[in-house]
Amino acid sequence: MQKTKASDATKPVAETNADRSLQLAIAAAQTAEDNRGRDIEILDLRELTCIFDFFVIVTGTSRRQLHAISEEIDDKLQGDLGDERMGIEGYAESRWILLDYGTIVIHMFDDETRKYFALEDLWAEAPKIDWKNAT
Repeated sequence: MQKTKASDATKPVAETNADRSLQLAIAAAQTAEDNRGRDIEILDLRELTCIFDFFVIVTGTSRRQLHAISEEIDDKLQGDLGDERMGIEGYAESRWILLDYGTIVIHMFDDETRKYFALEDLWAEAPKIDWKNAT
């Protein structure tokens, strides 16, 4: 459950939700990087779709690494930040693992599958977030 601060009461709900979504996306990206994920991108999809706010896209080098990244992201977002995952796809196959957190969707690929699906090209209009310098 999302906790709010007294200062959040003066913010519009949409802004507070967008701030929370960005916080989750950055936490997922940082966790992926901490677990040696590569080519990490956050795409801002808020102006392109009402279904979700951000994609986090990560490349891993092996099935084991993709599993580890997905498990660590779950630990961070669910355990530390109190969010709840809505779904997971591809864990058994491990070429493309998708974690659905409602407002953010995390895509973890091996090299070949990431090139094949080319989500950055499909969503080319989406601005990329400079997540390493965003706060």
